[in-house]
Amino acid sequence: MNLQGALSLIREIPDYPKPGILFRDITPMLGNAQAFNLVLAEMSQHIGPSEVIAGIEARGFIFGSALAARTELSFVPIRKSGKLPYKTISAKYGLEYGSDEIEIHVDAFLPQQKVLIIDDVLATGGTLLAAIELTRRCGAEVAGILVLMELDFLEGRKRIEDQYPDLKVTSLVRV
Repeated sequence: MNLQGALSLIREIPDYPKPGILFRDITPMLGNAQAFNLVLAEMSQHIGPSEVIAGIEARGFIFGSALAARTELSFVPIRKSGKLPYKTISAKYGLEYGSDEIEIHVDAFLPQQKVLIIDDVLATGGTLLAAIELTRRCGAEVAGILVLMELDFLEGRKRIEDQYPDLKVTSLVRV
């Protein structure tokens, strides 16, 4: 199996979680050890100067924590509101099918620490923009964004680049 074969295991589920949404289901790829390892190997090529990896709940945890372990970097979870036990800061954001809020511990990063933010999908960019905001509010520097796939038609990359033109956004798959 090669990387394209691994990525071909991602299946499309129409009308989930609501009518009109075409959901990309990564569980078949995750369920194949060889495929998941190939994806992680490719992602590890895009770590750059990062000192820590931050993964966005929930599927960003899968890639972020596995990649952090693989590259011997620290992992920081960016969670949905109300899930972290210590003092937090939060940011609200819009989704392609609603809105939500994420938060992070106030002491998640060291000052000026270089952070790679990881998620599974870049759609409208709202979640990633909120994660960038939280990372910066904690005093860290966002070294880059890494996602498994990008939904080009929702223009999330453009939203991020409009606000952060020097920030590198990498996706393994663009649809």
